[in-house]
Amino acid sequence: MAALHILTGTGERRFEPDKPVTRAEFMTMLDRLLRIEPVESAIPSFSDVPKSAWFYRWVQPAIQLGMAKGMSGASFAPYRPVTREEAAVLIARALKQPANAVPSAQIYRDQTRIRAWSLAAVYRLRQLGVMEGDADGTFRPGASMTRQEAAVLLDRIWSYPGWAAKIEATPDTPILLGWQYGQSTAQYEKEVLASGINTLSPRSFFLDKTGGVADNADASLVAWAHGKGKRVWAMVGNRFDQDATHAMLSDATRRSAFARQLAASVRRYGLDGLNVDFENVAPVDRNSFTAFLTELNDELDKIPAVLSVNVSPDFGTDWTEAFDYAALGRTADYVVLMGYDEHWAGGEAGSVSSLPWLRLGLTALLAQVPAGRVVLALPLYSRDWRTEAGASGSEEISLLQQNERMAVKRAKVSWEEKTGQYFASYGAAASWHRIWAEDGRSLSLKAGLGQSYGIAGYGFWYMGGGEPGRLGEHGQRQAVRIVCFLTNH
Repeated sequence: MAALHILTGTGERRFEPDKPVTRAEFMTMLDRLLRIEPVESAIPSFSDVPKSAWFYRWVQPAIQLGMAKGMSGASFAPYRPVTREEAAVLIARALKQPANAVPSAQIYRDQTRIRAWSLAAVYRLRQLGVMEGDADGTFRPGASMTRQEAAVLLDRIWSYPGWAAKIEATPDTPILLGWQYGQSTAQYEKEVLASGINTLSPRSFFLDKTGGVADNADASLVAWAHGKGKRVWAMVGNRFDQDATHAMLSDATRRSAFARQLAASVRRYGLDGLNVDFENVAPVDRNSFTAFLTELNDELDKIPAVLSVNVSPDFGTDWTEAFDYAALGRTADYVVLMGYDEHWAGGEAGSVSSLPWLRLGLTALLAQVPAGRVVLALPLYSRDWRTEAGASGSEEISLLQQNERMAVKRAKVSWEEKTGQYFASYGAAASWHRIWAEDGRSLSLKAGLGQSYGIAGYGFWYMGGGEPGRLGEHGQRQAVRIVCFLTNH
């Protein structure tokens, strides 16, 4: 374990085998074992895990990935020795082992002392031969784990058939789509490299007033992406122009011409695919929108190139009436669910994407589109809601702006289990602000939701959600990396 830099000594040529391991130390060991990178997240999960602590960078990813939990809503107890039964639970979670069965017979002499919340994990690790009791038949669930016991446990995990290879392997990566918005090509390239995005979607083409293609494509970006082994699905937008969209979709000749022009652009630039983002489409154009995508898909199949289409969650409103979800799922290679804008500028205050709302939208789509064709797009932004003189409004803010604002304003922050997000508030009675924040912890829950259904991948709206040229170690880079790790292990 020392050679693998998982467990180190306590000083020069000292190991102190009988010294208890703290909760923070044990989480650090597990992170290192699983090759989880430390995270400098902007929002501390617990009041007793301050940013100044050496273990902050190790506890935060464990919390965000669901490996660890606190002793209470605000406390992690990092300096408290980890007990043997706590260690069993932490290991079972970290290794994603099913811990839902309890022994039908007594397996340890002191089994009655093993608490209900840990018994299934203790039993599972015994079945695997990873964690067993003492020679006298006891488990000592409440005893502190020593450094030598931790070393044996970690070594057994590493030596378990196939586990080390799985930890070290480079797994198949799902689609990780990042849209370009409000940034230069150089800034976009920099952030794509930092985040791990494997599919780029620059805002390349738009429907113009005449029904033709307005071409903003950047050939240098395509060449750069291909040189880095990444795909480019250029975005095709309609600028929310319902009239121009209707004029094109309702005319079979113009519709076919637009599809052919787009296919010609794909050939010209050597694109890997297109991402159609038509919003504010009139309900009357439902069938013609499907017909357009069918024609476009036929044209792209000749190249070949991928067709993906963006849709909003279906909650039975006029906004989504133009989407025949089942037909789109049969026509396009991928249907991208835009999992955001639960609350928007003109509506009531609330989250951009709460976990229950997202679950409803995703399950509704999966009832009509196979999971292998679904990409879940997640928000790399939030909203700052302001209430003044009885009136309320909101401002869209990037994760970088969100984190800076919460820090500068000394916002009061608490974790909301219901929404799966941090809730922050600041200001005075005359001007009260609320933010339902997005960070690695909230986004990992959303990614975990998608992973549980076996979807094809994830999108992120949008790359460059901060000051031009500034990504920031506390922003989207962390969020995307957390999602990458969660979906790869």
